[in-house]
Amino acid sequence: MLTESTTEVVVAGAGATGLMLAYELALAGVETLVLEKLPQRIQQVKGGTIQPRTAELLESRGLLEPMLRRAIARDPVGGSFGALPVPLDCAPWRTEHPFPIGIPQWEIEEVLEERATAAGARVLRGTAVSGVAPDDDGVVVTADGLRARAHYLVACDGGHSTVRKLLGLPFPGRAGTHPAVLADIRLSAVSSLVPRQMGLMSTMTRHARGYWSMLVPLGGDRYRFTFGHADQADTARDTPVTHEEIAAALQAVYGPETTLGAVDNSSRFSDATRQLEHYRTGRVLFAGDAAHIHPPLGAQGLNLGVQDALNLGWKLAAVLQDRAPNGLLDSYHAERHPVAAQVLHHTSAQRVLAISNPSEDVAALRDIFTDLLRLPDTNRHLAGLMSGLSLRYDLPGDHPLTGERIPDADLVTETGTTRLSTLFGSGHAVLLDLAGAVPADLPLPPRVDLVRATCADDMGAAALLIRPDGYVCWATDTSAACGDTLLAALTGDLARVP
Repeated sequence: MLTESTTEVVVAGAGATGLMLAYELALAGVETLVLEKLPQRIQQVKGGTIQPRTAELLESRGLLEPMLRRAIARDPVGGSFGALPVPLDCAPWRTEHPFPIGIPQWEIEEVLEERATAAGARVLRGTAVSGVAPDDDGVVVTADGLRARAHYLVACDGGHSTVRKLLGLPFPGRAGTHPAVLADIRLSAVSSLVPRQMGLMSTMTRHARGYWSMLVPLGGDRYRFTFGHADQADTARDTPVTHEEIAAALQAVYGPETTLGAVDNSSRFSDATRQLEHYRTGRVLFAGDAAHIHPPLGAQGLNLGVQDALNLGWKLAAVLQDRAPNGLLDSYHAERHPVAAQVLHHTSAQRVLAISNPSEDVAALRDIFTDLLRLPDTNRHLAGLMSGLSLRYDLPGDHPLTGERIPDADLVTETGTTRLSTLFGSGHAVLLDLAGAVPADLPLPPRVDLVRATCADDMGAAALLIRPDGYVCWATDTSAACGDTLLAALTGDLARVP
Protein backbone atom coordinates (compact mmCIF):
# COMPACT_ATOMS: atom_id res chain seq x y z
CA MET A 1 0.00 0.00 0.00
CA LEU A 2 1.25 3.45 -0.93
CA THR A 3 1.57 6.20 1.66
CA GLU A 4 0.00 9.41 0.38
CA SER A 5 1.73 12.75 0.96
CA THR A 6 1.33 16.32 -0.23
CA THR A 7 3.97 19.03 -0.32
CA GLU A 8 4.76 22.17 -2.26
CA VAL A 9 8.04 20.96 -3.79
CA VAL A 10 9.63 17.54 -4.16
CA VAL A 11 13.39 17.56 -4.70
CA ALA A 12 14.82 14.35 -6.16
CA GLY A 13 18.36 13.82 -4.90
CA ALA A 14 20.12 14.75 -1.66
CA GLY A 15 23.45 15.77 -3.12
CA ALA A 16 24.87 19.26 -2.74
CA THR A 17 22.52 20.72 -5.37
CA GLY A 18 19.35 19.17 -3.97
CA LEU A 19 20.18 20.04 -0.36
CA MET A 20 21.15 23.62 -1.24
CA LEU A 21 17.81 24.01 -3.02
CA ALA A 22 15.96 22.44 -0.09
CA TYR A 23 17.58 24.92 2.27
CA GLU A 24 16.70 27.90 0.06
CA LEU A 25 13.09 26.80 -0.23
CA ALA A 26 12.71 26.01 3.47
CA LEU A 27 14.29 29.37 4.33
CA ALA A 28 11.50 31.02 2.33
CA GLY A 29 8.83 28.99 4.10
CA VAL A 30 8.18 26.55 1.25
CA GLU A 31 7.20 23.01 2.26
CA THR A 32 9.90 20.82 0.75
CA LEU A 33 10.40 17.05 0.58
CA VAL A 34 13.74 15.61 -0.53
CA LEU A 35 13.78 12.02 -1.82
CA GLU A 36 17.15 10.24 -1.89
CA LYS A 37 17.61 6.68 -3.14
CA LEU A 38 20.71 5.98 -1.03
CA PRO A 39 19.96 4.82 2.50
CA GLN A 40 22.90 6.81 3.84
CA ARG A 41 25.39 9.38 2.61
CA ILE A 42 28.54 8.00 0.98
CA GLN A 43 31.58 9.48 2.69
CA GLN A 44 33.41 10.28 -0.53
CA VAL A 45 35.52 13.38 -1.23
CA LYS A 46 34.19 13.53 -4.79
CA GLY A 47 33.74 17.18 -5.99
CA GLY A 48 35.35 18.60 -2.88
CA THR A 49 36.35 22.10 -4.03
CA ILE A 50 34.43 25.29 -3.31
CA GLN A 51 35.28 28.05 -5.77
CA PRO A 52 35.44 31.72 -4.67
CA ARG A 53 31.99 32.74 -5.95
CA THR A 54 30.34 29.74 -4.34
CA ALA A 55 32.17 30.60 -1.11
CA GLU A 56 30.71 34.12 -1.26
CA LEU A 57 27.20 32.78 -1.75
CA LEU A 58 27.52 30.22 1.04
CA GLU A 59 28.83 32.94 3.34
CA SER A 60 25.81 35.09 2.52
CA ARG A 61 23.59 32.33 3.96
CA GLY A 62 25.78 31.69 7.00
CA LEU A 63 26.79 28.29 5.61
CA LEU A 64 30.48 28.82 4.92
CA GLU A 65 31.80 28.97 8.48
CA PRO A 66 30.64 25.48 9.50
CA MET A 67 32.11 24.14 6.26
CA LEU A 68 35.46 25.85 6.82
CA ARG A 69 35.79 23.99 10.11
CA ARG A 70 35.88 20.82 7.99
CA ALA A 71 38.24 22.17 5.32
CA ILE A 72 41.35 20.33 4.15
CA ALA A 73 44.69 22.08 4.66
CA ARG A 74 46.02 23.43 1.37
CA ASP A 75 48.53 25.92 0.05
CA PRO A 76 47.04 29.42 -0.43
CA VAL A 77 47.19 29.19 -4.20
CA GLY A 78 44.74 30.10 -6.92
CA GLY A 79 42.75 27.82 -9.15
CA SER A 80 43.89 25.99 -12.25
CA PHE A 81 43.11 26.01 -15.95
CA GLY A 82 43.97 22.95 -18.05
CA ALA A 83 46.37 21.64 -15.37
CA LEU A 84 48.85 24.33 -16.43
CA PRO A 85 51.52 25.44 -13.93
CA VAL A 86 50.32 29.06 -13.54
CA PRO A 87 47.82 29.74 -10.73
CA LEU A 88 44.78 31.88 -11.40
CA ASP A 89 44.75 35.14 -9.44
CA CYS A 90 41.30 36.22 -8.19
CA ALA A 91 42.55 39.34 -6.37
CA PRO A 92 41.42 41.72 -9.19
CA TRP A 93 37.84 40.51 -8.65
CA ARG A 94 37.51 42.04 -5.15
CA THR A 95 36.70 38.93 -3.17
CA GLU A 96 37.30 37.93 0.43
CA HIS A 97 37.80 34.33 -0.74
CA PRO A 98 40.45 34.42 -3.49
CA PHE A 99 41.49 30.76 -3.21
CA PRO A 100 39.58 27.51 -3.82
CA ILE A 101 38.60 25.73 -0.59
CA GLY A 102 39.01 21.97 -0.26
CA ILE A 103 36.21 20.23 1.67
CA PRO A 104 35.04 16.63 1.13
CA GLN A 105 31.71 16.72 -0.67
CA TRP A 106 30.00 14.52 1.89
CA GLU A 107 30.86 17.05 4.60
CA ILE A 108 29.46 19.89 2.49
CA GLU A 109 26.28 17.86 2.10
CA GLU A 110 26.14 17.13 5.83
CA VAL A 111 26.17 20.84 6.68
CA LEU A 112 23.53 21.58 4.05
CA GLU A 113 21.26 18.79 5.26
CA GLU A 114 21.55 19.90 8.90
CA ARG A 115 20.56 23.44 7.96
CA ALA A 116 17.82 22.39 5.52
CA THR A 117 16.10 20.10 8.02
CA ALA A 118 16.47 22.68 10.79
CA ALA A 119 14.67 25.15 8.51
CA GLY A 120 11.82 22.69 7.98
CA ALA A 121 12.71 20.59 4.94
CA ARG A 122 12.15 16.81 5.13
CA VAL A 123 14.75 14.37 3.78
CA LEU A 124 13.71 10.75 3.14
CA ARG A 125 16.62 8.41 2.46
CA GLY A 126 16.36 4.97 0.92
CA THR A 127 13.50 6.30 -1.20
CA ALA A 128 14.16 5.89 -4.93
CA VAL A 129 11.93 7.74 -7.39
CA SER A 130 10.19 5.24 -9.67
CA GLY A 131 7.37 7.26 -11.22
CA VAL A 132 6.73 10.85 -12.31
CA ALA A 133 3.32 12.01 -13.54
CA PRO A 134 3.12 15.76 -14.21
CA ASP A 135 -0.08 17.59 -15.08
CA ASP A 136 -1.22 21.21 -15.39
CA ASP A 137 -1.54 21.70 -11.62
CA GLY A 138 1.48 19.82 -10.32
CA VAL A 139 3.21 16.46 -10.35
CA VAL A 140 2.76 13.11 -8.65
CA VAL A 141 6.00 11.41 -7.65
CA THR A 142 6.06 7.72 -6.75
CA ALA A 143 9.00 6.43 -4.72
CA ASP A 144 9.33 3.18 -2.72
CA GLY A 145 5.89 2.98 -1.15
CA LEU A 146 5.29 6.73 -1.20
CA ARG A 147 3.10 8.74 -3.54
CA ALA A 148 3.69 12.47 -3.12
CA ARG A 149 1.64 15.19 -4.76
CA ALA A 150 3.56 18.46 -5.24
CA HIS A 151 3.20 21.73 -7.11
CA TYR A 152 6.70 21.26 -8.56
CA LEU A 153 9.38 18.59 -8.84
CA VAL A 154 13.03 19.57 -9.13
CA ALA A 155 15.35 16.81 -10.37
CA CYS A 156 18.75 17.08 -8.69
CA ASP A 157 19.44 13.36 -9.06
CA GLY A 158 22.73 13.42 -10.93
CA GLY A 159 24.10 12.69 -14.36
CA HIS A 160 22.13 9.44 -14.63
CA SER A 161 18.93 11.22 -13.54
CA THR A 162 16.01 8.84 -13.05
CA VAL A 163 13.55 11.72 -13.43
CA ARG A 164 15.03 12.70 -16.77
CA LYS A 165 14.81 9.10 -18.00
CA LEU A 166 11.23 8.63 -16.76
CA LEU A 167 10.17 11.69 -18.73
CA GLY A 168 12.02 10.44 -21.81
CA LEU A 169 14.02 13.63 -22.20
CA PRO A 170 17.08 13.51 -24.47
CA PHE A 171 20.46 14.39 -22.96
CA PRO A 172 22.40 15.49 -26.03
CA GLY A 173 26.15 15.83 -26.13
CA ARG A 174 29.29 13.76 -26.43
CA ALA A 175 29.94 10.37 -24.87
CA GLY A 176 33.01 9.91 -22.72
CA THR A 177 36.23 8.76 -24.38
CA HIS A 178 38.64 8.70 -21.42
CA PRO A 179 37.31 6.58 -18.52
CA ALA A 180 38.99 7.01 -15.16
CA VAL A 181 38.88 5.92 -11.54
CA LEU A 182 38.25 8.07 -8.47
CA ALA A 183 39.15 6.55 -5.10
CA ASP A 184 39.47 7.72 -1.51
CA ILE A 185 42.43 5.75 -0.17
CA ARG A 186 44.82 5.43 2.74
CA LEU A 187 48.57 5.01 2.20
CA SER A 188 50.69 3.06 4.65
CA ALA A 189 53.95 4.26 3.05
CA VAL A 190 54.78 7.08 0.62
CA SER A 191 57.64 7.97 -1.68
CA SER A 192 59.13 11.42 -2.26
CA LEU A 193 56.91 11.70 -5.34
CA VAL A 194 53.71 11.85 -3.26
CA PRO A 195 52.47 15.45 -2.68
CA ARG A 196 52.53 16.57 0.94
CA GLN A 197 49.73 19.16 0.80
CA MET A 198 46.86 20.15 -1.46
CA GLY A 199 47.87 22.87 -3.91
CA LEU A 200 47.86 23.79 -7.60
CA MET A 201 46.57 20.96 -9.77
CA SER A 202 49.79 20.79 -11.80
CA THR A 203 51.81 20.03 -8.63
CA MET A 204 49.58 17.03 -7.84
CA THR A 205 49.39 15.58 -11.37
CA ARG A 206 51.83 13.04 -12.79
CA HIS A 207 52.20 10.88 -15.89
CA ALA A 208 54.16 7.62 -15.93
CA ARG A 209 54.08 4.22 -17.63
CA GLY A 210 50.95 5.01 -19.59
CA TYR A 211 49.07 6.36 -16.56
CA TRP A 212 47.92 9.86 -15.76
CA SER A 213 47.07 10.54 -12.15
CA MET A 214 46.29 13.15 -9.52
CA LEU A 215 46.97 12.38 -5.87
CA VAL A 216 45.48 14.89 -3.42
CA PRO A 217 46.51 14.82 0.27
CA LEU A 218 43.51 15.01 2.61
CA GLY A 219 45.34 14.90 5.93
CA GLY A 220 47.10 12.07 7.74
CA ASP A 221 47.20 8.92 5.63
CA ARG A 222 44.12 9.87 3.55
CA TYR A 223 44.31 10.77 -0.15
CA ARG A 224 41.99 11.25 -3.09
CA PHE A 225 43.44 9.32 -6.02
CA THR A 226 42.27 9.89 -9.59
CA PHE A 227 43.86 7.96 -12.42
CA GLY A 228 43.41 6.67 -15.93
CA HIS A 229 45.17 4.41 -18.40
CA ALA A 230 44.70 3.56 -22.04
CA ASP A 231 43.89 -0.04 -21.05
CA GLN A 232 40.75 1.22 -19.24
CA ALA A 233 39.13 2.37 -22.48
CA ASP A 234 36.89 -0.71 -22.77
CA THR A 235 36.13 -1.06 -19.05
CA ALA A 236 32.41 -0.80 -18.31
CA ARG A 237 31.43 1.95 -15.89
CA ASP A 238 29.82 -0.49 -13.45
CA THR A 239 32.89 -2.76 -13.30
CA PRO A 240 34.09 -2.87 -9.68
CA VAL A 241 37.37 -1.10 -8.99
CA THR A 242 39.74 -3.56 -7.35
CA HIS A 243 42.36 -3.03 -4.65
CA GLU A 244 44.94 -4.51 -7.04
CA GLU A 245 44.01 -2.04 -9.83
CA ILE A 246 44.54 0.94 -7.53
CA ALA A 247 47.76 -0.45 -6.05
CA ALA A 248 49.20 -1.08 -9.52
CA ALA A 249 48.49 2.50 -10.61
CA LEU A 250 50.00 3.94 -7.42
CA GLN A 251 53.23 1.98 -7.77
CA ALA A 252 53.54 2.68 -11.49
CA VAL A 253 53.31 6.44 -10.95
CA TYR A 254 54.69 6.98 -7.44
CA GLY A 255 57.16 4.14 -7.10
CA PRO A 256 57.19 0.75 -5.36
CA GLU A 257 57.76 2.33 -1.95
CA THR A 258 54.26 3.88 -2.12
CA THR A 259 52.02 1.32 -0.44
CA LEU A 260 48.23 1.19 -0.52
CA GLY A 261 46.88 0.60 2.98
CA ALA A 262 43.12 0.68 2.41
CA VAL A 263 40.42 1.78 -0.05
CA ASP A 264 37.58 3.70 1.61
CA ASN A 265 35.51 3.93 -1.57
CA SER A 266 35.97 4.02 -5.33
CA SER A 267 34.05 4.57 -8.55
CA ARG A 268 34.51 5.02 -12.28
CA PHE A 269 33.67 8.12 -14.31
CA SER A 270 34.27 9.53 -17.75
CA ASP A 271 34.73 12.84 -19.54
CA ALA A 272 31.28 12.82 -21.15
CA THR A 273 29.81 16.21 -22.02
CA ARG A 274 26.02 16.61 -22.13
CA GLN A 275 23.36 19.24 -21.44
CA LEU A 276 19.58 19.29 -21.38
CA GLU A 277 18.04 21.52 -24.01
CA HIS A 278 15.50 22.89 -21.52
CA TYR A 279 15.85 23.09 -17.74
CA ARG A 280 12.08 23.29 -17.32
CA THR A 281 9.41 20.94 -18.58
CA GLY A 282 6.11 22.22 -17.22
CA ARG A 283 6.05 21.47 -13.48
CA VAL A 284 9.43 19.68 -13.54
CA LEU A 285 12.75 21.50 -13.37
CA PHE A 286 16.34 20.23 -13.51
CA ALA A 287 19.47 21.39 -11.70
CA GLY A 288 23.05 20.24 -11.18
CA ASP A 289 24.34 17.13 -12.95
CA ALA A 290 20.77 16.14 -13.86
CA ALA A 291 20.87 19.13 -16.25
CA HIS A 292 24.52 19.10 -17.34
CA ILE A 293 27.68 17.00 -17.12
CA HIS A 294 31.21 17.82 -18.25
CA PRO A 295 34.83 16.70 -17.86
CA PRO A 296 35.94 17.11 -14.22
CA LEU A 297 38.56 19.77 -14.92
CA GLY A 298 38.89 23.00 -12.96
CA ALA A 299 36.64 21.89 -10.08
CA GLN A 300 33.41 23.20 -11.60
CA GLY A 301 30.65 20.62 -11.10
CA LEU A 302 29.62 21.06 -7.46
CA ASN A 303 29.85 24.83 -7.79
CA LEU A 304 27.72 24.90 -10.92
CA GLY A 305 25.02 22.86 -9.18
CA VAL A 306 24.99 24.89 -5.96
CA GLN A 307 24.66 28.09 -7.97
CA ASP A 308 21.83 26.54 -10.01
CA ALA A 309 20.04 25.97 -6.71
CA LEU A 310 20.63 29.52 -5.48
CA ASN A 311 19.28 30.94 -8.72
CA LEU A 312 16.21 28.69 -8.75
CA GLY A 313 15.33 28.69 -5.05
CA TRP A 314 14.16 32.28 -4.60
CA LYS A 315 12.31 32.24 -7.91
CA LEU A 316 10.42 29.04 -7.15
CA ALA A 317 9.49 30.37 -3.71
CA ALA A 318 8.25 33.65 -5.20
CA VAL A 319 6.03 31.81 -7.69
CA LEU A 320 4.61 29.45 -5.07
CA GLN A 321 3.83 32.34 -2.71
CA ASP A 322 2.16 34.40 -5.47
CA ARG A 323 4.83 37.08 -5.32
CA ALA A 324 5.72 36.53 -8.98
CA PRO A 325 4.05 35.06 -12.08
CA ASN A 326 4.75 31.48 -13.13
CA GLY A 327 6.82 32.78 -16.02
CA LEU A 328 9.58 33.85 -13.64
CA LEU A 329 10.69 30.22 -13.59
CA ASP A 330 11.60 30.48 -17.26
CA SER A 331 14.30 33.00 -16.30
CA TYR A 332 16.03 30.16 -14.43
CA HIS A 333 16.68 28.38 -17.73
CA ALA A 334 17.45 31.66 -19.51
CA GLU A 335 20.12 32.57 -16.95
CA ARG A 336 21.64 29.23 -15.99
CA HIS A 337 21.65 27.29 -19.28
CA PRO A 338 24.26 29.60 -20.88
CA VAL A 339 26.43 29.39 -17.75
CA ALA A 340 26.60 25.60 -17.93
CA ALA A 341 27.12 25.73 -21.70
CA GLN A 342 30.16 27.91 -21.08
CA VAL A 343 31.51 25.41 -18.53
CA LEU A 344 31.03 22.57 -21.01
CA HIS A 345 32.89 24.66 -23.57
CA HIS A 346 35.92 25.55 -21.46
CA THR A 347 36.26 22.11 -19.85
CA SER A 348 36.41 20.67 -23.36
CA ALA A 349 39.26 23.08 -24.11
CA GLN A 350 40.99 22.11 -20.88
CA ARG A 351 40.71 18.46 -21.81
CA VAL A 352 42.96 19.14 -24.80
CA LEU A 353 45.52 21.02 -22.68
CA ALA A 354 45.52 18.43 -19.88
CA ILE A 355 45.68 15.32 -22.05
CA SER A 356 48.21 12.68 -21.01
CA ASN A 357 51.04 11.93 -23.43
CA PRO A 358 50.35 15.03 -25.56
CA SER A 359 51.41 15.16 -29.18
CA GLU A 360 54.11 17.58 -30.24
CA ASP A 361 51.42 20.02 -31.38
CA VAL A 362 49.53 19.87 -28.07
CA ALA A 363 52.79 20.28 -26.14
CA ALA A 364 53.50 23.44 -28.17
CA LEU A 365 49.97 24.69 -27.45
CA ARG A 366 50.50 24.11 -23.72
CA ASP A 367 53.74 26.12 -23.80
CA ILE A 368 52.10 29.06 -25.55
CA PHE A 369 49.03 28.94 -23.32
CA THR A 370 51.23 28.87 -20.23
CA ASP A 371 52.92 32.07 -21.41
CA LEU A 372 49.52 33.65 -22.02
CA LEU A 373 48.40 32.77 -18.50
CA ARG A 374 51.29 34.84 -17.16
CA LEU A 375 49.80 37.95 -18.80
CA PRO A 376 47.63 39.85 -16.26
CA ASP A 377 44.64 40.36 -18.57
CA THR A 378 44.52 36.71 -19.65
CA ASN A 379 44.93 35.48 -16.10
CA ARG A 380 42.23 37.84 -14.83
CA HIS A 381 39.78 36.68 -17.50
CA LEU A 382 40.29 32.99 -16.80
CA ALA A 383 40.36 33.53 -13.03
CA GLY A 384 36.96 35.20 -13.26
CA LEU A 385 35.65 32.42 -15.48
CA MET A 386 36.86 29.50 -13.35
CA SER A 387 35.99 31.08 -9.99
CA GLY A 388 32.54 32.26 -11.10
CA LEU A 389 33.36 35.82 -10.01
CA SER A 390 32.98 37.27 -13.50
CA LEU A 391 29.47 35.89 -14.05
CA ARG A 392 27.02 38.58 -15.14
CA TYR A 393 23.36 37.99 -15.92
CA ASP A 394 21.69 39.81 -18.79
CA LEU A 395 19.14 41.81 -16.79
CA PRO A 396 17.19 44.85 -18.00
CA GLY A 397 18.51 48.26 -16.99
CA ASP A 398 21.00 50.88 -18.11
CA HIS A 399 23.23 51.08 -15.04
CA PRO A 400 26.62 49.35 -15.55
CA LEU A 401 26.19 47.36 -12.32
CA THR A 402 22.95 45.74 -13.48
CA GLY A 403 23.40 41.97 -13.65
CA GLU A 404 26.74 42.04 -11.79
CA ARG A 405 27.55 40.27 -8.54
CA ILE A 406 27.96 42.63 -5.60
CA PRO A 407 31.30 42.26 -3.75
CA ASP A 408 31.28 42.05 0.03
CA ALA A 409 32.10 45.22 1.98
CA ASP A 410 32.00 46.80 5.44
CA LEU A 411 28.87 48.85 6.05
CA VAL A 412 27.96 51.27 8.81
CA THR A 413 24.26 51.23 9.64
CA GLU A 414 22.27 52.93 12.38
CA THR A 415 22.80 49.82 14.53
CA GLY A 416 26.55 49.57 13.96
CA THR A 417 29.10 48.02 11.62
CA THR A 418 28.23 44.94 9.60
CA ARG A 419 29.27 43.10 6.47
CA LEU A 420 27.17 43.34 3.35
CA SER A 421 27.15 39.54 3.06
CA THR A 422 25.34 39.19 6.40
CA LEU A 423 22.30 41.04 5.03
CA PHE A 424 21.33 38.01 2.94
CA GLY A 425 21.10 35.42 5.71
CA SER A 426 17.30 35.43 5.54
CA GLY A 427 17.26 34.80 1.79
CA HIS A 428 15.59 38.16 1.17
CA ALA A 429 16.39 40.69 -1.54
CA VAL A 430 18.17 43.79 -0.23
CA LEU A 431 17.55 47.41 -1.20
CA LEU A 432 20.81 49.07 -0.16
CA ASP A 433 20.62 52.85 0.22
CA LEU A 434 24.13 54.34 0.48
CA ALA A 435 23.29 58.03 0.03
CA GLY A 436 19.86 58.67 1.56
CA ALA A 437 18.39 58.34 -1.91
CA VAL A 438 15.44 56.04 -1.20
CA PRO A 439 12.19 57.81 -0.21
CA ALA A 440 11.12 57.14 3.38
CA ASP A 441 7.55 56.28 2.36
CA LEU A 442 8.46 53.82 -0.40
CA PRO A 443 6.25 50.70 -0.16
CA LEU A 444 8.32 47.51 -0.18
CA PRO A 445 7.05 44.14 -1.38
CA PRO A 446 7.42 41.08 0.89
CA ARG A 447 10.92 39.64 1.39
CA VAL A 448 12.72 42.86 0.40
CA ASP A 449 14.76 44.50 3.16
CA LEU A 450 15.66 48.20 3.03
CA VAL A 451 19.09 48.85 4.54
CA ARG A 452 20.40 52.41 4.86
CA ALA A 453 24.16 52.51 5.33
CA THR A 454 27.42 54.19 4.48
CA CYS A 455 30.45 52.44 3.03
CA ALA A 456 34.08 53.50 2.85
CA ASP A 457 34.48 51.49 -0.37
CA ASP A 458 33.10 52.80 -3.62
CA MET A 459 30.17 50.51 -4.36
CA GLY A 460 29.57 52.14 -7.72
CA ALA A 461 26.07 53.46 -7.04
CA ALA A 462 24.01 55.54 -4.62
CA ALA A 463 21.41 52.80 -4.21
CA LEU A 464 21.20 49.18 -5.34
CA LEU A 465 18.51 46.53 -5.42
CA ILE A 466 20.24 43.16 -4.95
CA ARG A 467 18.52 39.85 -5.63
CA PRO A 468 18.59 37.08 -3.00
CA ASP A 469 21.35 35.36 -5.02
CA GLY A 470 23.60 38.41 -4.76
CA TYR A 471 23.20 39.96 -8.22
CA VAL A 472 22.25 43.60 -8.81
CA CYS A 473 18.94 43.96 -10.64
CA TRP A 474 18.66 47.76 -10.29
CA ALA A 475 21.03 50.59 -9.39
CA THR A 476 21.14 54.37 -9.57
CA ASP A 477 23.67 57.14 -9.06
CA THR A 478 21.14 59.83 -8.18
CA SER A 479 18.23 60.36 -5.80
CA ALA A 480 16.02 61.54 -8.64
CA ALA A 481 16.21 58.19 -10.40
CA CYS A 482 14.87 56.46 -7.29
CA GLY A 483 11.50 58.04 -7.74
CA ASP A 484 11.46 57.37 -11.46
CA THR A 485 12.51 53.74 -11.69
CA LEU A 486 12.82 52.08 -8.28
CA LEU A 487 9.17 51.21 -7.75
CA ALA A 488 9.03 49.61 -11.18
CA ALA A 489 12.16 47.62 -10.34
CA LEU A 490 10.71 46.39 -7.05
CA THR A 491 7.54 45.16 -8.72
CA GLY A 492 9.13 44.14 -12.02
CA ASP A 493 12.77 43.12 -11.87
CA LEU A 494 12.33 40.81 -8.88
CA ALA A 495 9.44 39.11 -10.66
CA ARG A 496 10.59 39.56 -14.22
CA VAL A 497 9.20 37.37 -16.96
CA PRO A 498 11.53 37.07 -19.97
